[in-house]
Amino acid sequence: MGAFEFFFSFYGLVLGLSVAVLATGAARAFKHRKMVKVGWRTPLLALFAAFDIATFWDAAWTNFGTAPYSYGMLLAGLVVAIVYFIAASLIFPEPEDDAPSLDAHFEANKTPVLLLLILANVLMVALCLLTHVGKPNFTFMASAYGFNLLLYVGLVTPAALLRRGWVFALTVGLHIAIYLALAVLSVTTPGQMASTAAGGREAAAGDRP
Repeated sequence: MGAFEFFFSFYGLVLGLSVAVLATGAARAFKHRKMVKVGWRTPLLALFAAFDIATFWDAAWTNFGTAPYSYGMLLAGLVVAIVYFIAASLIFPEPEDDAPSLDAHFEANKTPVLLLLILANVLMVALCLLTHVGKPNFTFMASAYGFNLLLYVGLVTPAALLRRGWVFALTVGLHIAIYLALAVLSVTTPGQMASTAAGGREAAAGDRP
């Protein structure tokens, strides 16, 4: 096992736990749908978080494959992955929470969840840019990452801070549409830019290890 495989297996394990938390919460909500009203906002938030984690995972594979392994990089990746895990853990209520509805739980936790997702993306952009310092394409990468991060923050911040349901639906729904478009693009145009996601993530097939 090489240094990158070691790092990515550890990193992927923690991110995988975030996905497991989302899947468990969704399954529990579906199982008890007759007793606890599900609504549409919590499932939309969970879908957005799941897509965000998947795109984040792809970014780690793309950007860290050629980066030299270090203990600092391992810790930095751990911090980002834990932020994702905390955000994922807040989306669905636990059985002991005794939530009257998922909408009530959503209102109490939407803001911290989305702000944690923003934090994870900011940390990831910083980490990715550090891996490109000194490379010929650093200026281009910094510009692309900066633009994507501004787009991400510009869409997610209103959804986090405003209590209007239509604002959340519009901004988060638009971001999910962007993720889906990038997923289709990565399949239909292999060998070119595979994915560029808000939050500063850009994957070029030629950069993969």
